[in-house]
Amino acid sequence: MLLELRVENYAVIDNVAVEFASGLNLLTGETGAGKSILIDALALLLGDKASSDAVRHGTEKATVAAVFEADSSAIDGVLEANGIDREEGQLILRREIAASGKGRVFVNNQPATVTVLKQLAPHLAVIHAQNEAVLAFDAASRLALLDSFAACDASPVEKAFEQWQEVRHRIADLERDEHDRLRLLDLWTFQRKEIADARLQPEEDAKLEAEKRVLANAERVRTAAMSAYDALYESNGSAAASLRAATRQIEELLRFDEQFRDAVPELESARITIEDIGQRLRDYAGAIEASPERLAEVEDRLAALDRLKRKHGPKLEEVIALGAELERKLNEMENKDEVLRKLRLELAQAAEQYVQAARALSRQRYEAARKLEKLVESEVNELAMKARFKVEVSGTDEEANWTGRGFDQVQYLISANPGEPLGRVDEIASGGELSRVMLALKTTVEAGQGKRAGRNGGKPTLSPTEGEKGGAPASKMLGAPSLSPWFGDSVGLRTLVFDEIDSGIGGRAAEAVGKKLKQLSRTKQVLCVTHLPQIASFADQHYLIEKRESGGRTKTSVRPLDAEERTREIARMMSGAKLTETSLKHAEQMIKSSGQ
Repeated sequence: MLLELRVENYAVIDNVAVEFASGLNLLTGETGAGKSILIDALALLLGDKASSDAVRHGTEKATVAAVFEADSSAIDGVLEANGIDREEGQLILRREIAASGKGRVFVNNQPATVTVLKQLAPHLAVIHAQNEAVLAFDAASRLALLDSFAACDASPVEKAFEQWQEVRHRIADLERDEHDRLRLLDLWTFQRKEIADARLQPEEDAKLEAEKRVLANAERVRTAAMSAYDALYESNGSAAASLRAATRQIEELLRFDEQFRDAVPELESARITIEDIGQRLRDYAGAIEASPERLAEVEDRLAALDRLKRKHGPKLEEVIALGAELERKLNEMENKDEVLRKLRLELAQAAEQYVQAARALSRQRYEAARKLEKLVESEVNELAMKARFKVEVSGTDEEANWTGRGFDQVQYLISANPGEPLGRVDEIASGGELSRVMLALKTTVEAGQGKRAGRNGGKPTLSPTEGEKGGAPASKMLGAPSLSPWFGDSVGLRTLVFDEIDSGIGGRAAEAVGKKLKQLSRTKQVLCVTHLPQIASFADQHYLIEKRESGGRTKTSVRPLDAEERTREIARMMSGAKLTETSLKHAEQMIKSSGQ
């Protein structure tokens, strides 16, 4: 859950800090005040692309920072994988964008990258905008949404598809035309001979580099070893001689006081260790020879290894592995007919395994589609629409349709008016209809994930009463692998951000959307930018975004509203800048009717 967002020198925002709470957080203000800019700033912390154009004019850098309440194994896993220490119960993100175009990222006050932000984003928040719904609702997202609702496990299909593809490629290599086959044979034969003649050994390059350093500095190495030997063992004032002298003195002391008796064996052990190290140093120094001939051999060998690594590497282990792979390929070429026969049998088996796994996945999708379309149609019609909604799963198990996600294709169809035929949501729905369909889909999918989390022993969600208190945050988040770039998929109390998805609606439809957002906020933290008083009246926390001029510069501020200020703001949203007694009473009634 998002606890706090700080923005400095970003667009028209000078310095803003906003503390959010659980439930439904509404942001309102005049057009152009900077509501969407605040959401854009949050998007930067979720890995969106940054631009130096957004840095406030006359400043060196823009800074966006946020504190999330974060307690999930998924988040801990991302931090651990990237070598970042975790903070107990919290996650601190900060991103700086310099006017020069350079930027920096910090996670828990430790340097990180935008990639890390993108890895964390699915477990923290997801931002929805009306236009984004159309742009991101592509074939992959449509399929991922259904899989997310159905909790499909596509890994067996992916594994079977990869195995089938691998066998296909091996057969294709063997079935190339004669010209290509001979050309490949020549190439593979040359490469295999080149690698085999080198007689490579694992980690040989590292060992030779170590030997080269010693040979190139033979005199300095010998001098250092012998000096250490003298200091430890040979000289009159050596460590071993000092220990022997100390032992004799302690033995004399023991004639009068027994308390140092245990020191004698300890000193003796130390002396033996030192003498052993000294002997090793002497033997090591004696074995060192300043051999220009051997140094030249080592350098020549390293140069040869470097050439092989540049051609086939970049690591020596990869060159050795390539040699083994080339050996296998050449053996297959020499026994082409027999190998092809075996591979075709393997291909048939791999295809059968794929089809079985893909059909099972397809059946799961068909069943889920019937459930999803009924639930979404019910949700949509609660949002002041009389619509039919259908999730269409199509596709056949013909080989041309095979992919790592199965062979299905998914379309979301709607008829927004009685008697009209069904059509694709992203093609025929108006802006207001699209907003409501998206909200209905979101509510349905999130509800389904929450139920699965409960069945799987997930952490409890807030009760409606707790979710409406709006006091100190009491939520925790559960992480899950990302499936859909539009809807996301983490379960638990993750933050959902809606940026003016209510565009194009009003009246009864706006009130219905407000109720739906309120319902969604009982198990999720919801941030919503809106222009509609019908929606604003449902807020648990209401924030006003204002733009003013100070010192010849435009500045944006954000502040929470108390009960009286909130009534006046909703009245302003209804009647404009001039408040009337009628609009104030209407605003009070609207807030009362929403259950506040």
